[in-house]
Amino acid sequence: MADRGLCSRREADEWISRGWVSVDGDLVAELGTRIDPDARITVADAARNRQAALATILLHKPIGFVSGQPEPGFRPAVELVVSGNQFEAAARPFDRRHLKGLAPAGRLDIDSTGILVLTQDGRIARQLIGDDTSIEKEYLVRVSGQLSAEGLALLNHGLSLDGRTLRPAKVSWLNEDQLRFILREGRKRQIRRMCELVGLTVVGLKRVRIGRVRLGDLPLGQWRYLREGEQF
Repeated sequence: MADRGLCSRREADEWISRGWVSVDGDLVAELGTRIDPDARITVADAARNRQAALATILLHKPIGFVSGQPEPGFRPAVELVVSGNQFEAAARPFDRRHLKGLAPAGRLDIDSTGILVLTQDGRIARQLIGDDTSIEKEYLVRVSGQLSAEGLALLNHGLSLDGRTLRPAKVSWLNEDQLRFILREGRKRQIRRMCELVGLTVVGLKRVRIGRVRLGDLPLGQWRYLREGEQF
C-alpha cells in the first residue's frame, strides 16, 4: 500500500486493523498479508476521510531554528507554527490538532533559511524524503571565493561525500557571488560541503522550491497550509 502511494506503512497497519482495507473485494484482516502485484486494493471512506484531515504545512524557516529535534540553546522550527504566525489564515484557520504528529519532511540547516515542509501525512513524507525520491529542491546560495570552470563542472556532477558519489545536480551562476543549486537528494549539509570541495565558502543559503511548490511571498518566520490542489 505504501509502495502504491495509498498511505504510509503505519497508516496501512492501522487501516487493516480497523477493517478498512479490501483486496479484490475481500476484506484483509491480517497484517503482512501478501497479495498479487496486480491485485485491486480498495479502502473504506473512513480511511480516506481520516487521511484528508491530515495537515501539511509550509514554513519559511529563519536562521537559528533547527528543522528537527531541538538542540541545546536552539528552538525547533515547529514552535513557529502558531496562529499568530499564520499566512493566509482566512483561507484555512489554524487548528491545534494539526500539531499532533507534525514532523519535518526533510532537513534545513540551522544556519539556512527558506521553505521547510512539516506534515502529518506519511505519503508526503515518503514522497519528499524516501530513498527513491527524485523531487527537485532549489536553493539560492551566496558564496565567497574563486570558482573555476572545472569547479563548476564538478558541482554539477563528479563530487563525492562520505564515500558516496552524489547524484547529478544543476548548478549555475545567478550573479557574481550567487549560485543556483537544484538537487535531487538531501545529504547532511550537502551544499556547504560541496562548495568547500571546490574552494568556495557559503555565506548565505535559502531554499526557494521543493518540487512544484515555491516559497513565493511567504514571509520569513510565517507558515501556511499546503493549498488545495497544490502538489509537490
